[in-house]
Amino acid sequence: MSMVIPTAKAMRELGLKLAEVVGPGDVLVLSGDLGAGKTTLTQGLGEGLKVRGPITSPTFVIARVHPSLCGGPPLVHVDAYRLGGFAEVDDLDLDADLEDAVTVIEWGEGLVEGLAEDRLEIAIFRGGADSEERVVRMTAVGARWANVKITKFPPGG
Repeated sequence: MSMVIPTAKAMRELGLKLAEVVGPGDVLVLSGDLGAGKTTLTQGLGEGLKVRGPITSPTFVIARVHPSLCGGPPLVHVDAYRLGGFAEVDDLDLDADLEDAVTVIEWGEGLVEGLAEDRLEIAIFRGGADSEERVVRMTAVGARWANVKITKFPPGG
C-alpha cells in the first residue's frame, strides 16, 4: 500500500494510526533517506502506544526501550544505521524483547529480516526538494500481517 503524507504532522498522525493495529511481538522495519520521517513516524507510534518519551533518534545509542505508561507493550526503537551487518544486529539481543514489545528498526532493511518472519516494512520517500510531502509504501510480510487493514491515510489518500 502506498500513500502520500503531506506534512510532518500527518506523518506523526500516521504513527498514531499504526498504534491502533500493532501489538506485542510486532516488528516494523523503516527505510528511507536521512530526514525522510522515520523518527517522526515512530514518535506518533510511541504517542499512540502511550510509552514514556521523548522518542528521539537512537543513532548514537543504537537502541532505546520506551516502557508503557498504561500497561501496554513497550516500544523498542532501534537505529541500525551504524551497524555493519547481521552479526552486530545479533549482538543487540533484540530477539529477547521481540515477543513482548513493539519493535521499530530504522535503517534495518537488509539487516534484520532474519529477526522476524512477520513484519511490516515501511519505506518513506521524500517528495520534492522544497516539499514536506512524503510517499510512504507499506509492505506486509508474513501471516501476522496478511489480514491487517491499515486504514488509508490521510482520508481519501
